[in-house]
Amino acid sequence: MREGTSSKSERGAALNTPARWEQRSATRVLEVGRDQILERSRRIVEAAFTLLEQDGLDGLTIRAVLKKSALSRRAFYERFGGKDDLMLAVFEHTIRLAARHYRDQVAHLADPLDRLELIVTSIVLGRSVDVQLQNPTTGRRGAAMSREHLRLAQSRPDDLQAALNPLLELIVQQLSEGMRVGSVRSADPWRLATLLYNLVSTTAHTELLAQETSVPDPARMAALARDLWEFCLRAIAAEMQINENLPVVD
Repeated sequence: MREGTSSKSERGAALNTPARWEQRSATRVLEVGRDQILERSRRIVEAAFTLLEQDGLDGLTIRAVLKKSALSRRAFYERFGGKDDLMLAVFEHTIRLAARHYRDQVAHLADPLDRLELIVTSIVLGRSVDVQLQNPTTGRRGAAMSREHLRLAQSRPDDLQAALNPLLELIVQQLSEGMRVGSVRSADPWRLATLLYNLVSTTAHTELLAQETSVPDPARMAALARDLWEFCLRAIAAEMQINENLPVVD
């Protein structure tokens, strides 16, 4: 055997030194620790979601979340710096579920504008997380999340933007495809997606706040969804496409 080389058995022995075993053990401990934190985070977010449903923002306190999730204050602060961080996590969870749901719903539609229409109207009507959680939206939870969305847009805009990215990316995909086939006017798709989402979400939030003490009126929300889509279509569609997609008014 040449100098400076080692046999397979020697290399194997080197991989099984006490130091190596300690490193592997430490890695496993870290992985288990991360899994535990993720599981606790899930329980905390689900508890917050339930409290918003039951009592709105008034019922969403750290003490109530800990009681509902059966976790300690230390477990809470392992993941969250406070109530704002918790609300951002609620939004991130909600938006990820929504984006996944919308992606499945539009998969069968060939026209990018048809896909965008379904996404826009679904945002207004709340057809996303409620379908997956089998939990219909009440005015209390919808209004609570709307109020927090508007507040965090001012106090934590970058963090809220990060939470919204999965849904914005889905909208960008549809706009980019529409530009490719000529049905959407040429522009920065991210800017268009952000403008579209901000308009639709802010309008929907305002409406939900107006109906805070009751279940949202389906007919009123459906009319709002139609009007918002027509407005958005005029803003994003290529000129010829507008005439083809907008309803004829006598």
